Amino acid sequence: MAHPPSDILTITLNPAMDMSTGVDAVRADEKLRCDTPVLDPGGGGINVARVICRLGGQATALVALAGYRGQELAALLTREGVPTEVFTLDGETRLSLAVTDRQAGHQYRFVMPGPVWTQTDLDALCDRLQTAIQPSMQVVLSGSQPPGVPDGFPRMLAEITRAQGAILTLDTSGAALAVQASDLGAAPDILRLDGAESEALAGRRLGSLHDVSGFARELVGKGYARAVVLALGAEGSVLATAGTLLHAVTPPVPVASKVGAGDSFVGAFTLTRAQGGDWADALRHGTAAASAAVMSPATELCRDHDLRALLPQVKITQL
Repeated sequence: MAHPPSDILTITLNPAMDMSTGVDAVRADEKLRCDTPVLDPGGGGINVARVICRLGGQATALVALAGYRGQELAALLTREGVPTEVFTLDGETRLSLAVTDRQAGHQYRFVMPGPVWTQTDLDALCDRLQTAIQPSMQVVLSGSQPPGVPDGFPRMLAEITRAQGAILTLDTSGAALAVQASDLGAAPDILRLDGAESEALAGRRLGSLHDVSGFARELVGKGYARAVVLALGAEGSVLATAGTLLHAVTPPVPVASKVGAGDSFVGAFTLTRAQGGDWADALRHGTAAASAAVMSPATELCRDHDLRALLPQVKITQL
């Protein structure tokens, strides 16, 4: 099915087929009869694109896929109406299995490894991005990086987006995130971190709104990003630019699952920016989407009607 060009491109290098199921109790050395599994396409950039499409926008998901499982994941995205560009790899796309123990109320998550990238794969991806990224496009790199992709890949991507006149949002983790607070970082247009990532990058505990906002301002002041968004969980998010420092929060909401809140934030935030919204408007939509996401099961991400209901309740404060 052909799709018109999109002004948002999400990039997922390490996707997973998410399989979730439940069982009465997890016990060792027993054959456990599980519920019918639910399959969802997983990975940060994939989820960001899914959120944007569910909110009435359009985003193209560029996804690195391999093997039979990769074909199955692509079919799920097509069924959901998400425009997809497939970057093909050798090997097999990874599987992520989540099993809920109803008796204990715990969830066990088993994540299998995916393909190992080669230099040839990386060179081919960079060539592909040169044509996929268009001027003024919102580009989102979200999710973990697979083995074989260097920690400095976000910087390589940032150089391509700048050359093409596009806008880069970075939402990654691990070693690829650790280099961002250094001269080797990508210096993206927008850098988003959750609470644990913020503290890991800061190298210290950020125990208050004052601490978080100060660190966000510090990152912008040192030129590590044009705008920084730091998530505070139930306390909302802080956004810092050279001339702006904002805090947004919604009233407390019933929590069904905290999974997907970050991707929902990035999806709504990016869509609002692509539609011409200012920083405050994007922060308002992102914060409402994150709260909406925790109200729904993990596989559902945020729901449009929940976001719309929460939007008027978002409180934005200038710090």
